[in-house]
Amino acid sequence: MKTSKYRYPVDTDQFQEIREQDKLYIDKTDMMYDLANRYSYVFLARPRRFGKTLLCNTFKAYFQGQKELFEGLKVMELESEWNSYPVLHFDMSLMRNCNSMDGYREALSEMLAKYERQYNTTKEAEEFGTRFHQLLRHIHDTQHQKVVVIIDEYDTPMMRNLYHEEILDNLRTMLRGFYQTVKLDGAYLRFVFVTGVTKFSQLSIFSELNNLYQISMLDDYSGICGITQEELDTVLRPCVKEYAENLNITLDEAYTLLKKNYDGYHFSPQSKDVYAPFSLLRALNDNSTGHYWFESGTMTALIEHLQHYPLLNALDCDGAKVGENEFNISCENAETPLPLLYQSGYLTIDSYNPRQKSYILHFPNLEVRQGMISGLMPLILKRTTSEGNHLVFNMSDALFEGNLGAALAALRSYIAKIPYDIITREEWEDKEKRESFYKLLLYMAFSMLNSIVDTEVKSILGRADVVIKTETHVFVLELKVDDTVENALAQIDDKGYAIQYEAGDKQLMKCGISISSDHRNITHWRIADAKGNLIEDKDFLM
Repeated sequence: MKTSKYRYPVDTDQFQEIREQDKLYIDKTDMMYDLANRYSYVFLARPRRFGKTLLCNTFKAYFQGQKELFEGLKVMELESEWNSYPVLHFDMSLMRNCNSMDGYREALSEMLAKYERQYNTTKEAEEFGTRFHQLLRHIHDTQHQKVVVIIDEYDTPMMRNLYHEEILDNLRTMLRGFYQTVKLDGAYLRFVFVTGVTKFSQLSIFSELNNLYQISMLDDYSGICGITQEELDTVLRPCVKEYAENLNITLDEAYTLLKKNYDGYHFSPQSKDVYAPFSLLRALNDNSTGHYWFESGTMTALIEHLQHYPLLNALDCDGAKVGENEFNISCENAETPLPLLYQSGYLTIDSYNPRQKSYILHFPNLEVRQGMISGLMPLILKRTTSEGNHLVFNMSDALFEGNLGAALAALRSYIAKIPYDIITREEWEDKEKRESFYKLLLYMAFSMLNSIVDTEVKSILGRADVVIKTETHVFVLELKVDDTVENALAQIDDKGYAIQYEAGDKQLMKCGISISSDHRNITHWRIADAKGNLIEDKDFLM
């Protein structure tokens, strides 16, 4: 693997280190300056590994007056005074490994104690709110400056204990006074910046600290974290060019590859197009298209949460339509996993209807969809990950040879080994739930192929058609449960699913697939060419 000549910040989120070591930095300092000088209390929600901590550290360096770190950046044209303020930076993600209330208390106590030592004051109270208040007043009075407070990943302790009610209640009580102080001591504060993944309506940060200005869904700040399409096209264009050369592909192919895997995030009605920064920079650094976001343990945490809902619901949310008020539902109050999936970055805004004030949500990109499918497939279908990988390899080998029938035979063999008890007898007797299950099964199987071949799978909420593209073929499939292949093929023609592929230079094949809930498997497929001439007709009930 060739080593990049660019130094990517793939192992650090420290602004000072990035600047001093001349690592790649995407300049967001104009937006940082605007926030710092327009508002006093700001809240930003973004998924994990999306640059929130880097932004916090950038604010910290700015308010500490570290002018030398900003040479050549946009803020140099905006700031003339460069005042230095005391900055208290609380990284709540440090509580991630606490496993008891004593641990949480000790962690928060040490955060306060660090600044008590730094500013030479003693602890005069045990209650965290009172102690925080005394610290802020002491710094203000002795330094003759207002204080900047940065609270990063505020919701880490709550997300760790979302389903442990006793600990969660105790955490709320512990943090209530701490966060309330930030509002009550406004006279001592120059600026407050809070970040997190989710919104907790019952936590006092949103009831006591109700003067936070939430920028999470504002168009003007949609690109404040992450890497926008514009930035990839301009600042990072030389990096993409090097990436293309190292992979021996064209520049256009490189952009297409990166977009397919890491793009697609939208955080407001007219959001900029945003790439996941952690994954994109790793890809450019490693000259690969790995699925890096899930390496950081996001899937493990998600599965833990999703097990408190019907697992099928998580994939039902792909393509869901929601109103504006549903973005404000807290995870601990939600009846579906949808708020968690959106706020955590597994779903993103696909489109906005201003008349209805409604949104359509989808998986943002291949990395997220593949991670979700591969993580949920063993749980839903009771098959191992290696069995799922084996299925993908067999199907893709057949498809690259143009043999769709062999690919479907591999899928049929896989389905035959799925345990009968993965859905209850009551669910099986419900025709709608039975159909939904098989559509889900095929949705997951064909989605898994996307890691190797170009597959378009419609949301399971809509029609169950699939389009698979290889270098030589385009396969258009229509799936029917307890219905005929004749009707499936007729729907492809009646709805015009294949028309857009007829003029291309690839061989077009249309396929109707029938699944029998009585036999719990694919029982018939019929494959035809673009003109309707029969290629293969496989009926397992004949």
